[in-house]
Amino acid sequence: MERRTIFGGRLLPALLVLPQLVLTLFFFYWPAAEAVWSSMTTTDPFGQGSVFVGLDNFKELFGDPLYLQAIFRTIGFCLAVSALAMAVALLLAVFADREIRGRAIYRTLLIWPYAVAPALSAVLFLFLLNPQVGLIGRWLNRHGIRWDYHLDGGQALLMVVLASAWKQVSYNFIFYLAGLQSIPRAVVEAARMDGARGWRRFRTITFPLLAPTTFFLLVVNLVYAAFDTFGVIFAITQGGPGKSTETLVVKVYRDGMINQDIGGSSAQSVVLMLGVILVTAVQFRFMGRRTSA
Repeated sequence: MERRTIFGGRLLPALLVLPQLVLTLFFFYWPAAEAVWSSMTTTDPFGQGSVFVGLDNFKELFGDPLYLQAIFRTIGFCLAVSALAMAVALLLAVFADREIRGRAIYRTLLIWPYAVAPALSAVLFLFLLNPQVGLIGRWLNRHGIRWDYHLDGGQALLMVVLASAWKQVSYNFIFYLAGLQSIPRAVVEAARMDGARGWRRFRTITFPLLAPTTFFLLVVNLVYAAFDTFGVIFAITQGGPGKSTETLVVKVYRDGMINQDIGGSSAQSVVLMLGVILVTAVQFRFMGRRTSA
Protein backbone atom coordinates (compact mmCIF):
# COMPACT_ATOMS: atom_id res chain seq x y z
CA MET A 1 0.00 0.00 0.00
CA GLU A 2 1.42 3.35 -1.05
CA ARG A 3 1.95 5.89 1.69
CA ARG A 4 1.59 9.58 1.04
CA THR A 5 2.43 12.51 3.24
CA ILE A 6 -0.51 14.89 3.55
CA PHE A 7 0.04 18.42 4.84
CA GLY A 8 -2.70 20.22 6.69
CA GLY A 9 -2.07 23.56 4.99
CA ARG A 10 -0.20 25.15 2.12
CA LEU A 11 2.29 27.20 4.12
CA LEU A 12 4.59 24.35 5.22
CA PRO A 13 4.97 22.79 1.70
CA ALA A 14 5.70 26.25 0.31
CA LEU A 15 8.37 26.89 2.94
CA LEU A 16 9.99 23.50 2.26
CA VAL A 17 10.37 24.13 -1.47
CA LEU A 18 11.17 27.85 -1.13
CA PRO A 19 15.00 27.47 -0.84
CA GLN A 20 15.15 25.37 -4.01
CA LEU A 21 12.87 27.80 -5.84
CA VAL A 22 15.05 30.74 -4.80
CA LEU A 23 18.22 28.99 -5.97
CA THR A 24 16.59 28.06 -9.27
CA LEU A 25 15.37 31.62 -9.76
CA PHE A 26 18.72 33.31 -9.09
CA PHE A 27 21.05 30.76 -10.71
CA PHE A 28 18.98 29.64 -13.71
CA TYR A 29 15.97 31.76 -14.65
CA TRP A 30 17.56 35.13 -13.97
CA PRO A 31 20.78 34.43 -15.96
CA ALA A 32 18.71 32.82 -18.72
CA ALA A 33 16.48 35.90 -18.92
CA GLU A 34 19.55 38.17 -19.01
CA ALA A 35 21.02 36.08 -21.83
CA VAL A 36 17.79 36.30 -23.84
CA TRP A 37 17.67 40.09 -23.39
CA SER A 38 21.37 40.52 -24.28
CA SER A 39 20.86 38.40 -27.40
CA MET A 40 18.47 41.04 -28.72
CA THR A 41 20.78 44.00 -28.09
CA THR A 42 24.08 45.26 -29.41
CA THR A 43 26.73 47.11 -27.41
CA ASP A 44 28.75 50.06 -28.71
CA PRO A 45 32.52 49.53 -29.10
CA PHE A 46 33.25 51.43 -25.86
CA GLY A 47 30.73 49.51 -23.76
CA GLN A 48 28.86 52.65 -22.74
CA GLY A 49 25.40 51.49 -23.75
CA SER A 50 23.32 48.96 -25.66
CA VAL A 51 20.71 49.24 -28.40
CA PHE A 52 17.76 46.92 -28.95
CA VAL A 53 18.09 45.19 -32.34
CA GLY A 54 15.48 42.44 -32.09
CA LEU A 55 16.43 39.26 -33.94
CA ASP A 56 19.28 40.79 -35.94
CA ASN A 57 21.91 38.94 -33.91
CA PHE A 58 20.25 35.60 -34.69
CA LYS A 59 19.94 36.42 -38.40
CA GLU A 60 23.61 37.34 -38.55
CA LEU A 61 24.50 34.22 -36.58
CA PHE A 62 22.81 31.73 -38.90
CA GLY A 63 24.17 33.58 -41.90
CA ASP A 64 27.72 32.95 -40.72
CA PRO A 65 29.19 29.78 -42.29
CA LEU A 66 31.72 29.48 -39.44
CA TYR A 67 28.89 29.21 -36.92
CA LEU A 68 27.14 26.54 -38.98
CA GLN A 69 30.39 24.59 -39.08
CA ALA A 70 30.66 24.92 -35.31
CA ILE A 71 27.16 23.45 -34.94
CA PHE A 72 27.99 20.33 -36.96
CA ARG A 73 31.36 20.03 -35.20
CA THR A 74 29.65 20.20 -31.81
CA ILE A 75 27.08 17.55 -32.79
CA GLY A 76 29.82 15.17 -33.90
CA PHE A 77 31.88 15.92 -30.79
CA CYS A 78 28.94 15.29 -28.44
CA LEU A 79 28.03 12.02 -30.12
CA ALA A 80 31.65 10.79 -30.09
CA VAL A 81 32.19 11.68 -26.41
CA SER A 82 28.89 10.14 -25.33
CA ALA A 83 29.35 6.92 -27.29
CA LEU A 84 32.94 6.40 -26.16
CA ALA A 85 32.35 7.24 -22.49
CA MET A 86 29.24 5.07 -22.24
CA ALA A 87 30.72 2.10 -24.11
CA VAL A 88 33.89 2.00 -21.98
CA ALA A 89 31.89 2.47 -18.78
CA LEU A 90 29.53 -0.36 -19.67
CA LEU A 91 32.44 -2.68 -20.45
CA LEU A 92 34.15 -1.89 -17.14
CA ALA A 93 30.88 -2.27 -15.24
CA VAL A 94 30.27 -5.71 -16.73
CA PHE A 95 33.71 -6.89 -15.60
CA ALA A 96 33.42 -5.22 -12.18
CA ASP A 97 30.06 -6.91 -11.57
CA ARG A 98 31.67 -10.36 -11.61
CA GLU A 99 32.72 -12.32 -8.55
CA ILE A 100 36.45 -11.51 -8.49
CA ARG A 101 38.87 -11.00 -5.65
CA GLY A 102 39.35 -7.39 -4.65
CA ARG A 103 36.44 -6.12 -6.73
CA ALA A 104 35.70 -3.43 -4.14
CA ILE A 105 39.18 -2.00 -4.75
CA TYR A 106 38.71 -2.09 -8.52
CA ARG A 107 35.36 -0.32 -8.23
CA THR A 108 36.84 2.40 -6.03
CA LEU A 109 39.73 2.99 -8.42
CA LEU A 110 37.35 3.22 -11.38
CA ILE A 111 35.18 5.81 -9.61
CA TRP A 112 38.06 8.10 -8.54
CA PRO A 113 38.61 9.86 -11.92
CA TYR A 114 35.16 11.48 -11.60
CA ALA A 115 36.60 13.71 -8.85
CA VAL A 116 39.24 15.08 -11.23
CA ALA A 117 38.55 18.60 -12.47
CA PRO A 118 38.15 19.00 -16.27
CA ALA A 119 41.23 21.23 -16.55
CA LEU A 120 43.30 18.71 -14.59
CA SER A 121 42.17 15.86 -16.84
CA ALA A 122 43.39 17.96 -19.76
CA VAL A 123 46.78 18.35 -18.07
CA LEU A 124 46.99 14.58 -17.59
CA PHE A 125 46.42 14.01 -21.30
CA LEU A 126 49.00 16.67 -22.12
CA PHE A 127 51.56 14.63 -20.15
CA LEU A 128 50.58 11.61 -22.23
CA LEU A 129 50.07 13.00 -25.74
CA ASN A 130 52.16 16.15 -25.96
CA PRO A 131 54.55 15.64 -28.91
CA GLN A 132 57.55 17.05 -27.00
CA VAL A 133 57.10 15.84 -23.40
CA GLY A 134 54.23 13.34 -23.52
CA LEU A 135 55.00 9.67 -22.98
CA ILE A 136 52.78 8.42 -25.80
CA GLY A 137 53.34 11.46 -28.03
CA ARG A 138 57.12 11.08 -27.97
CA TRP A 139 56.83 7.31 -28.50
CA LEU A 140 54.65 7.82 -31.60
CA ASN A 141 57.06 10.34 -33.15
CA ARG A 142 60.04 8.14 -32.32
CA HIS A 143 58.47 5.23 -34.23
CA GLY A 144 57.72 7.23 -37.36
CA ILE A 145 54.12 8.17 -36.61
CA ARG A 146 53.79 11.93 -36.99
CA TRP A 147 51.86 13.16 -33.97
CA ASP A 148 51.41 16.86 -33.29
CA TYR A 149 47.95 18.03 -32.30
CA HIS A 150 49.17 21.63 -32.51
CA LEU A 151 49.27 21.31 -36.31
CA ASP A 152 46.81 18.51 -37.15
CA GLY A 153 43.16 19.38 -36.56
CA GLY A 154 42.04 15.74 -36.64
CA GLN A 155 44.56 14.76 -33.99
CA ALA A 156 43.53 17.71 -31.83
CA LEU A 157 39.85 16.73 -32.07
CA LEU A 158 40.72 13.12 -31.22
CA MET A 159 42.68 14.25 -28.19
CA VAL A 160 39.90 16.41 -26.74
CA VAL A 161 37.37 13.62 -27.37
CA LEU A 162 39.54 11.13 -25.48
CA ALA A 163 40.16 13.53 -22.59
CA SER A 164 36.48 14.50 -22.32
CA ALA A 165 35.26 10.89 -22.52
CA TRP A 166 37.80 9.70 -19.93
CA LYS A 167 36.50 12.32 -17.51
CA GLN A 168 32.92 11.00 -17.86
CA VAL A 169 33.60 7.24 -17.79
CA SER A 170 33.53 7.08 -13.98
CA TYR A 171 30.12 8.76 -13.79
CA ASN A 172 28.66 6.33 -16.32
CA PHE A 173 30.35 3.41 -14.58
CA ILE A 174 28.56 4.15 -11.30
CA PHE A 175 25.13 4.05 -12.90
CA TYR A 176 25.82 1.04 -15.11
CA LEU A 177 27.16 -0.94 -12.17
CA ALA A 178 24.08 -0.05 -10.12
CA GLY A 179 21.89 -1.06 -13.06
CA LEU A 180 23.64 -4.42 -13.42
CA GLN A 181 23.30 -5.12 -9.71
CA SER A 182 19.58 -4.34 -9.84
CA ILE A 183 18.93 -7.05 -12.45
CA PRO A 184 17.33 -10.06 -10.71
CA ARG A 185 19.78 -12.93 -10.55
CA ALA A 186 16.91 -15.33 -11.21
CA VAL A 187 16.50 -13.84 -14.69
CA VAL A 188 20.19 -14.25 -15.46
CA GLU A 189 20.25 -17.83 -14.16
CA ALA A 190 17.13 -18.71 -16.16
CA ALA A 191 18.75 -17.37 -19.32
CA ARG A 192 21.90 -19.34 -18.56
CA MET A 193 19.89 -22.54 -18.12
CA ASP A 194 18.17 -21.90 -21.46
CA GLY A 195 21.57 -21.83 -23.15
CA ALA A 196 22.03 -18.05 -23.47
CA ARG A 197 25.67 -17.40 -22.67
CA GLY A 198 28.24 -14.67 -23.15
CA TRP A 199 27.46 -12.07 -25.76
CA ARG A 200 24.05 -13.57 -26.58
CA ARG A 201 22.87 -13.31 -22.96
CA PHE A 202 24.16 -9.75 -22.71
CA ARG A 203 22.49 -8.72 -25.99
CA THR A 204 19.11 -10.32 -25.34
CA ILE A 205 18.76 -10.10 -21.55
CA THR A 206 21.18 -7.73 -19.83
CA PHE A 207 21.34 -4.78 -22.20
CA PRO A 208 17.54 -4.47 -22.74
CA LEU A 209 17.10 -4.37 -18.94
CA LEU A 210 19.67 -1.54 -18.85
CA ALA A 211 17.67 0.53 -21.34
CA PRO A 212 16.35 3.04 -18.73
CA THR A 213 19.88 3.55 -17.39
CA THR A 214 21.28 3.94 -20.91
CA PHE A 215 18.58 6.44 -21.81
CA PHE A 216 19.30 8.53 -18.72
CA LEU A 217 23.05 8.47 -19.29
CA LEU A 218 22.65 9.41 -22.95
CA VAL A 219 20.86 12.62 -21.97
CA VAL A 220 23.41 13.40 -19.23
CA ASN A 221 26.40 12.72 -21.49
CA LEU A 222 25.10 14.87 -24.34
CA VAL A 223 24.55 17.79 -21.97
CA TYR A 224 28.00 17.20 -20.44
CA ALA A 225 29.70 17.16 -23.84
CA ALA A 226 27.86 20.30 -24.93
CA PHE A 227 28.63 22.39 -21.83
CA ASP A 228 31.09 20.91 -19.32
CA THR A 229 33.91 20.11 -21.74
CA PHE A 230 34.93 23.76 -22.08
CA GLY A 231 37.72 23.37 -19.50
CA VAL A 232 39.17 20.34 -21.30
CA ILE A 233 39.10 21.90 -24.76
CA PHE A 234 40.41 25.30 -23.72
CA ALA A 235 43.23 23.85 -21.63
CA ILE A 236 44.43 21.57 -24.45
CA THR A 237 43.84 23.42 -27.73
CA GLN A 238 41.91 26.66 -26.98
CA GLY A 239 39.72 25.73 -29.94
CA GLY A 240 42.61 25.26 -32.38
CA PRO A 241 44.46 24.55 -34.51
CA GLY A 242 42.44 26.98 -36.56
CA LYS A 243 38.89 26.20 -35.48
CA SER A 244 39.09 22.41 -35.61
CA THR A 245 38.14 21.96 -31.93
CA GLU A 246 36.01 25.07 -31.50
CA THR A 247 32.67 23.77 -30.23
CA LEU A 248 29.71 26.02 -29.55
CA VAL A 249 30.56 26.57 -25.89
CA VAL A 250 34.13 27.56 -26.80
CA LYS A 251 32.84 29.90 -29.50
CA VAL A 252 30.47 31.54 -27.00
CA TYR A 253 33.42 32.28 -24.70
CA ARG A 254 35.72 33.46 -27.47
CA ASP A 255 33.18 35.80 -29.08
CA GLY A 256 31.90 37.14 -25.77
CA MET A 257 34.98 37.43 -23.56
CA ILE A 258 37.79 37.85 -26.09
CA ASN A 259 36.08 39.54 -29.05
CA GLN A 260 33.64 41.44 -26.77
CA ASP A 261 30.66 40.67 -29.00
CA ILE A 262 28.17 40.44 -26.12
CA GLY A 263 25.04 40.41 -28.27
CA GLY A 264 26.30 37.74 -30.66
CA SER A 265 27.70 35.64 -27.81
CA SER A 266 24.40 35.83 -25.93
CA ALA A 267 22.52 34.77 -29.07
CA GLN A 268 24.83 31.76 -29.36
CA SER A 269 24.22 30.82 -25.72
CA VAL A 270 20.45 31.03 -26.25
CA VAL A 271 20.67 28.80 -29.33
CA LEU A 272 22.82 26.31 -27.42
CA MET A 273 20.41 26.27 -24.50
CA LEU A 274 17.40 25.75 -26.78
CA GLY A 275 19.23 22.99 -28.63
CA VAL A 276 19.94 21.04 -25.46
CA ILE A 277 16.35 21.51 -24.26
CA LEU A 278 15.03 20.29 -27.62
CA VAL A 279 17.28 17.21 -27.67
CA THR A 280 16.33 16.32 -24.10
CA ALA A 281 12.61 16.77 -24.82
CA VAL A 282 12.79 14.60 -27.94
CA GLN A 283 14.63 11.86 -26.07
CA PHE A 284 12.13 11.86 -23.20
CA ARG A 285 9.26 11.88 -25.70
CA PHE A 286 10.30 8.99 -27.92
CA MET A 287 12.97 6.97 -26.14
CA GLY A 288 11.08 7.17 -22.85
CA ARG A 289 8.20 5.27 -24.43
CA ARG A 290 10.53 2.53 -25.58
CA THR A 291 12.16 2.03 -22.18
CA SER A 292 8.82 1.93 -20.39
CA ALA A 293 7.24 -0.46 -22.90
